[in-house]
Amino acid sequence: MKRILTGLKPSGELTLGSLIGGIMGTIERQNAYESFIFVPDLHAITVRQDSKLLRERIRKNVALYLACGVDPDKNIIYLQSENLYHANLSWVLECNTYMGEASRMTQYKDKASKKENVTVGLFTYPILMAADILLYDADYVPVGIDQKQHVELARNIAERFNKTYGDTFKIPEPLIPEMGAKIMDLQEPTKKMSKSDDSYKGVILLLDDAKTIRKKIMSAVTDSDTKVYYDPINKPGIANLLTIYSCLKHISISQTEEYFKEYNYGALKKEVADIVVETLSDIQKKYNELIDSAEIDKILDRGREITNKIAEKKVKEVFDKIGLGRRVGK
Repeated sequence: MKRILTGLKPSGELTLGSLIGGIMGTIERQNAYESFIFVPDLHAITVRQDSKLLRERIRKNVALYLACGVDPDKNIIYLQSENLYHANLSWVLECNTYMGEASRMTQYKDKASKKENVTVGLFTYPILMAADILLYDADYVPVGIDQKQHVELARNIAERFNKTYGDTFKIPEPLIPEMGAKIMDLQEPTKKMSKSDDSYKGVILLLDDAKTIRKKIMSAVTDSDTKVYYDPINKPGIANLLTIYSCLKHISISQTEEYFKEYNYGALKKEVADIVVETLSDIQKKYNELIDSAEIDKILDRGREITNKIAEKKVKEVFDKIGLGRRVGK
């Protein structure tokens, strides 16, 4: 069975975009792959975090994954920070990565342009991401379009290492969903809906109440036209609403267009709001049952035990090949 690895950084509240672009795909694939799901909390500290809030969000992330339908019997779920081999391998990979290729990462450029003080961690975190992937010999990494570049970096590093030291790492493939990989902000529909956004006006959080959800969707920015059809270039706001509806109803964009072709914008927004409220209400009920339960800790303990054994073996192999440690092969 092929192995697949995915994670969602706990640097903000999980959103509708997180659900559609990541979690739903994980649920659909959990019967077809050996699935590893991790909370990459080390990535979160590339910017300063409130320690109490970060721990709360880590637990909330896991509870929400489970509430959304991620099956702990079909997925290995773990915290990145509870496996120190991620950091071990990341340093080795940094020493096999060139400044030029690291500096070309577009997410670093985008984030750096908005901050006066940029940490080294923000620059090197794509290499830690490569370690996250290569440590477990993942065959596939589900990513949004904006993250594909990071998987390509992991591939480049792995190929270079294999060529230099012999076959060590499996070369991963990015897995990009055909639809729904990128849900846009309701107020700025040319910008991705982000869990790290300072303002949540255009962002639907998975734990938003029904009234808040309806208000955000009914206030979604559209255009001056009156016809409903899918055109992400000229009608990004409408295209975004149609994408949300089609993903949550599990129907195609063309079917969604046909259904809404006689609707006005207000009626479209109302139906989109209805399906979002219905979907998130079920998730929130399950979340409230899980968040304070011991079940979460049992699941994470199991994930920590399994992944540390796998990671230790891989790092020992890497160290042997590059000459680290006192005894080769031990």
